[in-house]
Amino acid sequence: MKRSLFEELKERGFVYQMNAEEEAIKKVLDGETITFYLGIDPTADSIHLGTLVSLMFFRLFQKHGHKGLLLLGGATGQIGDPSGRNDMRAMSSKETTNSNVESIKKIVSNIIDFSNNKAMIVNNADWINNISYVDFLRNVGTHFNVNTMLSAEAYAKRLENGGLTFLEMGYMLVQAYDFVYLNKTYGCTFEIGGSDQWGNILAGSNLYRKMYGENAKPIYCLTCPLLLNSEGKKMGKTASGTVWLSKEKTSPFDFYQYLYNVDDADVKGLLLRLTDLEIEEINDIMKEDIISAKKRMAYEVTKLVHGKEEADKVIEATNALFSGGANLDNVPEAKLALKELSEGINIMDLCVKTNFIPSKSEARRLIMQGGLTLNDDKISDFNYLVKSTDLVDNYVLMKKGKKNFLKVIFE
Repeated sequence: MKRSLFEELKERGFVYQMNAEEEAIKKVLDGETITFYLGIDPTADSIHLGTLVSLMFFRLFQKHGHKGLLLLGGATGQIGDPSGRNDMRAMSSKETTNSNVESIKKIVSNIIDFSNNKAMIVNNADWINNISYVDFLRNVGTHFNVNTMLSAEAYAKRLENGGLTFLEMGYMLVQAYDFVYLNKTYGCTFEIGGSDQWGNILAGSNLYRKMYGENAKPIYCLTCPLLLNSEGKKMGKTASGTVWLSKEKTSPFDFYQYLYNVDDADVKGLLLRLTDLEIEEINDIMKEDIISAKKRMAYEVTKLVHGKEEADKVIEATNALFSGGANLDNVPEAKLALKELSEGINIMDLCVKTNFIPSKSEARRLIMQGGLTLNDDKISDFNYLVKSTDLVDNYVLMKKGKKNFLKVIFE
């Protein structure tokens, strides 16, 4: 069944806030080709699972023939978005921000199609850094009312928790100007993003209207809901930290396992929002048993982010651990010097040293609950020393709970 873009966005759960009547948005999206943009700030050297929703939002616009601009905020990343924050973000150096931009470019290139001029990456540092401070205040700052800004949700938490810096106040102005610049330079008329960015996104369309007055043409904004589970909590967080799209920060195996272990109630939503599978196929998948649906969902998302080869390796590793049917080459690894075993290493120290478990107290609790094994043998002694006699070839295999593994190689 061929759907219009707006219909598909609604069925997949991407439509949330918009700055115009639904019929007007629908007419624009289902009409002639437009140029749209999505902004991402390089606050780390990777993006996380929550950002993947926005990238899939972007892909759907591309799928229906629209041209995308992916804005990596080399300038806004230097300021720091105060949205949803209790405290001020740590400031990054220009060198770190630029390095993060390059790292994120590599990640998004696996997800967004930049071939044949279908999309391009832009960096707001390229235009913001060329504007003098006084000129920016005169041309942009004059259109912002401070009282209105302070009432925005983006600043509310910061005000509640001790105040707001002038630096953070400038964030909305810089991000808003992006829309004006992209409209003038590329003919961009549509901005998309996550619902947590609604205040900043709306500021851009309002700034454009104020700066151009009677000459302003219609421009549009649309947000998608954040990635939440069935309990309304943000997804993409684990006991050990954020689920990243970079395989150096979250291995493809751990990425797959996180998705496979989500609540049953969240599977269909993830299939709809994080895969390219057609809606009819997703409906058929959900008619099967939930385990099969989870496996398919986790595989498809892992394949999208890390590629088919890595996703297939994860399946092989999973089979090795749960079915005994393959080798362990693709299980997450940590490496230690063989000399560590000369006098033995305490099992809890080994867990912490390899970052398998965050702390010794948590390792102790896991052992008490019978949830830690070494080479399939349950550990019950807090003082157990891992020695060379425990090695299988040159490694030991640790498992916590039912589905988290680590192959520790000694060399």
